[in-house]
Amino acid sequence: MRPSKSEPSVQVSVVVPLYNEDESLPELHDWIVRVMKENGYTYEILFIDDGSRDRSWSVVEALSARNPHVRGIRFSRNYGKTAALQTGFQTINGRVVITMDADMQDSPDEIPGLYKMITEEGYDLVSGWKKKRYDPLSKTIPTKLFNAATRAISDVHLHDFNCGLKAYRCEVVKNMIIYGEMHRYIPVIAKWNGYDRIGEKVVQHRARKYGTTKFGLERFIYGFLDLLSIAFVNKFGRRPMHFFGSMGILMFFFGSLITVWLIGEKLWKIYMLQPYRNVTDNPLFFLALVVIILGTQFFLGGFIGELFVKQSVKKSGDYVIADIVGEEQNQ
Repeated sequence: MRPSKSEPSVQVSVVVPLYNEDESLPELHDWIVRVMKENGYTYEILFIDDGSRDRSWSVVEALSARNPHVRGIRFSRNYGKTAALQTGFQTINGRVVITMDADMQDSPDEIPGLYKMITEEGYDLVSGWKKKRYDPLSKTIPTKLFNAATRAISDVHLHDFNCGLKAYRCEVVKNMIIYGEMHRYIPVIAKWNGYDRIGEKVVQHRARKYGTTKFGLERFIYGFLDLLSIAFVNKFGRRPMHFFGSMGILMFFFGSLITVWLIGEKLWKIYMLQPYRNVTDNPLFFLALVVIILGTQFFLGGFIGELFVKQSVKKSGDYVIADIVGEEQNQ
């Protein structure tokens, strides 16, 4: 992907995914607007209605009619927070992108601090850290375990990957694709795309004022599976033969070694005039045969994967280019 040379039209884009949050939206909107005016920012607010069943979309329409800086996108059904953020990232126009939840647990007063860390301190991404939380233990304990596992696997040292309050340089979100439950791993994906200036800011965590939480414990299971997926894809997505081919060769080697050992053992016993049994009477032979077949399939799978990768790279060329200089820059 080539970097966009067009200048952002506003300083701050606030992306707010929401699902059944009609009570909190007017107050959240007014709070964001107040912060923007106090700091003299040019801004836009993008509300993304993830298939709400309450009056959320009507509220967004009313806010947009009242404030020209407000835009809204409505999904036909509930696709999830990741889909909402991915859609929002492709439509925003701000130099700095701020994401926050619609439940009033994220404070818009944190926006100026986050903005300065991006624009003045040179960070690519700044993640909020809700050091003091107002969640029950049933939520905080799994969150701590989840964050520890993510740090260990990704080598991105943040305390709170799941905090919805984050700030990004525009280029960071424009040059990534997220799906599933991968919104939690945007810092991980950003680092793997070369945006490794990742910071953290302690932010206020406010008790929920309206409604109830929309997330259950299953999100940690799905989230961990997504972490394994992106870790695998990042390491082997462009070179599947390195994984599947290596596994295939090892399995084929050990299966063949066991087979040769069984045949050699039989021949040795025949030579020494000792009692022996046929190789096919030994269960270990069939286990070795299965390992050889699986090894062959793994190797062929890696080979086919390489063919697909080669074709996809030719078609998309989706590498992140940091900059261009010379004649091509003006084309």
